[in-house]
Amino acid sequence: MRTKILGLAVSSLFFMSFSAAQAEDCNLKYTMKGWAAFYKTFNGTGTVTCPSGKSAKVKISLQGGGVTFGAYEVTDGKGKIRGVTKIDDIYGSSFMMDGDAGFIKSVEGRWAPKGFQTITFSGKGNGYDLGVALGVLRLEKP
Repeated sequence: MRTKILGLAVSSLFFMSFSAAQAEDCNLKYTMKGWAAFYKTFNGTGTVTCPSGKSAKVKISLQGGGVTFGAYEVTDGKGKIRGVTKIDDIYGSSFMMDGDAGFIKSVEGRWAPKGFQTITFSGKGNGYDLGVALGVLRLEKP
């Protein structure tokens, strides 16, 4: 009985690692601009590139709310989309949490889980802002 359970556990780990090997972590470079006064709205564009050579353009939008104020522009945004099996997996909506701060120079960070994927953002730019927010992040075809 122990041998059967151990064999089943080892084989299930093998199949999990085999299917996970097909997913890859893709990079995102983006720019965005927006404002916040309790309600936050930002729009931008970006390019996703994957190690396998796949790439895609994206239109980025986010809306949310929280204790957040200001206006800023992200000019040097980098992100990571983990768990991409095919390039069309990057498109869609997801919940997001973010924070930003700046006075002339601005920085932001964002986390968005999407099913088996995780999207993280970090960007630098210009503006006056401070806050944390929850909301919806959308990646769409341009």
